[in-house]
Amino acid sequence: MNDAPILICYDGSTDAQRAIEAGADLLGSRRAVVLDVGSPLTPAESLVVTAPVTPGAAFGALNEDDARQRARAGAELARRAGFDADSRAELASPTWQGILDTADEIDAAVIVLASRGLSGARAAFEGSVSRDVAEHARRPILIVPPSRSS
Repeated sequence: MNDAPILICYDGSTDAQRAIEAGADLLGSRRAVVLDVGSPLTPAESLVVTAPVTPGAAFGALNEDDARQRARAGAELARRAGFDADSRAELASPTWQGILDTADEIDAAVIVLASRGLSGARAAFEGSVSRDVAEHARRPILIVPPSRSS
């Protein structure tokens, strides 16, 4: 593998923590960018923004701050796992597009992310970021399945 950084997607979940650990086990100690992609507006915020006195940009700034905090926490976990990790936060919708845009920007050697293991109607309703990343990526991907107890 080349010395391009790996991109680790982190959302604060237990499964995302497992993905960091699996990435370290399989890819070894190397440079990494830990990314959290936040939504520009959550569904609840979208309803509030329609009110004439609500500044929509304020929600975006809050969501970016939340994403930045999660990315920093993920980078700390990645450093403990042996990576030379930096954190990065982005706002994007859909999430998978933000992941791929960042991977392209840093020319990531591989994208590491967790799968939530959704199926059936729930998968159809909520979508699957890991499936969408795999479908659209032009680089290797490591998708770490959820633990059996999830």
